Amino acid sequence: MNAGSVARNGEIGARRAATGSAREGAARAGLAARGVIYALVGVLALRIAFGDSGRQADRGGALEEIASKPFGAALLWALGAGLVGMALWRLSEAVFGGAGQDGGAVGKRLMAAARCVFYGFVAYSVLSFAAGSRGSGSSDKQSRDVTAKALGMPGGQWIVGTAGVGLVVAGVWIAARAVMRKYHKHLKLGEMSRRVRRAVDTAGVGGGAARGAVFAATGAFAVRAAVDYEPDKAKGMDDTLRSFAGTPMGPWLLVCVALGLVLFGLFSFAMARWRRV
Repeated sequence: MNAGSVARNGEIGARRAATGSAREGAARAGLAARGVIYALVGVLALRIAFGDSGRQADRGGALEEIASKPFGAALLWALGAGLVGMALWRLSEAVFGGAGQDGGAVGKRLMAAARCVFYGFVAYSVLSFAAGSRGSGSSDKQSRDVTAKALGMPGGQWIVGTAGVGLVVAGVWIAARAVMRKYHKHLKLGEMSRRVRRAVDTAGVGGGAARGAVFAATGAFAVRAAVDYEPDKAKGMDDTLRSFAGTPMGPWLLVCVALGLVLFGLFSFAMARWRRV
């Protein structure tokens, strides 16, 4: 092998290492940012369960909570940057494939592309908030507005109903995968102690189940809005969480779901530390 080949191979290796490091950094920053949002939403939902309805228990409420703290503006920009990293990581998975033997499968790439679009939107909303824009209101108002527009379209009831069923299915899928600990294949389990693994499993199962329940409940409200042709019956995250307090279990069901969202935030931090990227 001549000197030129050695130099080229070294350059390619260095480029791959740099790309891998950038991808890993973006992924871990994004997972940590996701953890912050879910943990704060869970805390806000807990406050609602115990009688404090001051802030919305959704992403907007979480951002307002951050903004009210010292150095809140800087924290918002950091959070937005982390979510940009999440979107870029998912984009790289869509283009180049993800970690694991099936990371390059078409289904995995399509799911990564969908997540890229979703987190791109979330990152944009957070950065807009940091720049001073307060958006179009709470998640509840946004859900009602979007539902009203969709219902006004030809076949609108089918569109809203299908979207609602999709959310219900997604919620059940999220919860089931969490209970079955499907996330294990993404984690560096060998680097964890037995105690840490138990803690991560507690956060992963409890957090994933709560997150799935919120998705499924939101979807059920969308289906009801479609069937009754009443957009006001659609609910965003805040109204969905508050609806748990209206069940026969009262506020205690909301407490359980809220604690689960906090656990999912902690699980996201664990993923930021031990996930295979």
